[in-house]
Amino acid sequence: MPGLLRDFMKPIKSLYRTIEGFYEAHQIFIQERVGSVAVEAMLSRSAPVFYGDIRSHERVPLSFSTFIRYCLGLLKNRDGRRDDFLESQKHSLAVSDTEQTDLHFGEAPQQFYLAQVPILNFEKKEHMQLECLGEDIQTPVPLETKSLSSVNLWMNSMKARSSTHYDPHHNLLCIVSGCKEVILWPPSATPYLYPLPLYGEASNHSSVTLEEPDLSLYPRATCLSDFSQKVVLHAGDALFIPEGWFHQVDSEVLTIAVNFWWRSMTISGMLEHMDAYYLRRILKRLTDKEMNKMLHFPSSSMDKTMTCTTSQPSNAYRDHVHQGISTNCGDRSSKDELKSKVMLQDLEPCASQSLSELISLVHNRLKPSTLTESTDNSSAGENEETNKRKEDSCSTSDDPVANLILTLHPLRIHSVFLAMANHFPRTLEALVLHALTPVGSEILTRKFEEMDQLISGDDQNQFYQIFYGVFDDQSAAMDVLLNGKELFARQAFENVLGQYLGNNPDGPRQQTK
Repeated sequence: MPGLLRDFMKPIKSLYRTIEGFYEAHQIFIQERVGSVAVEAMLSRSAPVFYGDIRSHERVPLSFSTFIRYCLGLLKNRDGRRDDFLESQKHSLAVSDTEQTDLHFGEAPQQFYLAQVPILNFEKKEHMQLECLGEDIQTPVPLETKSLSSVNLWMNSMKARSSTHYDPHHNLLCIVSGCKEVILWPPSATPYLYPLPLYGEASNHSSVTLEEPDLSLYPRATCLSDFSQKVVLHAGDALFIPEGWFHQVDSEVLTIAVNFWWRSMTISGMLEHMDAYYLRRILKRLTDKEMNKMLHFPSSSMDKTMTCTTSQPSNAYRDHVHQGISTNCGDRSSKDELKSKVMLQDLEPCASQSLSELISLVHNRLKPSTLTESTDNSSAGENEETNKRKEDSCSTSDDPVANLILTLHPLRIHSVFLAMANHFPRTLEALVLHALTPVGSEILTRKFEEMDQLISGDDQNQFYQIFYGVFDDQSAAMDVLLNGKELFARQAFENVLGQYLGNNPDGPRQQTK
């Protein structure tokens, strides 16, 4: 979890803690030790907003001393006319150096942001642009035992706003001078932030624009405030941002910060040869969660059957089905004996009403000819209407059959489907082979699994014998149910790829400024 540490940090000899300290630091050692060192600055035409997408900004070399002089000029004229000062700086800075980079700076100095300028980089030592400031950085005591990846300088002359993103490292952000406002979102809020595609160059950034986002393109973004935390940091404060947490940062004028990055134990402990397994486990868990969401099942109160699916596939339903099919080939008299146990007059009023509604829905949904078709035709090729049905509804919103089954208690499912098998076998056949959508198949089989937890093993076997005894080809009937379940799971999987990995080729792309 993120953590706020007030008045925690004393970096760079504490000289930058005040405006006067900034002057002093410049006069004492910035010019002497840094001088004309070139740093990479972020140039954005959409300033003060700086988007992480490489198409939205440029990285240009810039003399650090030139940037410092500009900041000092701002300080000296902070009580004067800002517009006049900016105009004068454009000309003075453009001619003060012969470097081409300073000509860029003279064009629009307020559009530059020194973002992530390496002071120390333990992974790419050749990229340490401000290594000369390393001795002025005091590593916080809690980080002395950590294997740091890098220490970076962040500095802006005018107000700046960074786009929403996450980092692949733990991050301790320390404010040296000025003020930053940080908005945080946990990794679980990823679907609402519309991350850019994983294969892109800015995959750790959100595609939702910061200013006036188009909610017609990003409807889930309306819920972002429900998951966010806001923190205001002043000089000396530090904020721990765990890896994977999205954050968006607003910086006030002349704000300086230093951050420390280090790898988490979780990532460090992941062995590369296990990557494929971890990937499949995580995607499976997210897919199961998405399936519950699509069915409006709360993940936190998931029943035991569905909890098991996150650890390993549940074969309980398939086992009972196969057992019911195999035992169904036995003595015909025992089958007749089972059928005689369920009579319409024995049904409770609520169960009788549910049976009547289900029969009515099946008849209304299908053409009359479908109810008299043989299962041979269905299993051989399945008509065009059935194929379209299988590709369609993965939502309960427009599926009255699935909605009705969803409302039934598992024990009522038991009595209703036994009665349907006994007295309306062709309707049951049409329901399974033609009327069930993918979401309907998922709901029905979940109800079967819940029912199995409430009745004895003998009753389970008897139920599946009667249920599948309706079909001339029991295996084909089971295939229809399993195919529907897999279509539903596939849609959930595609949703996961879009929401968490940005894999949505037909969806909205990032709006660049």
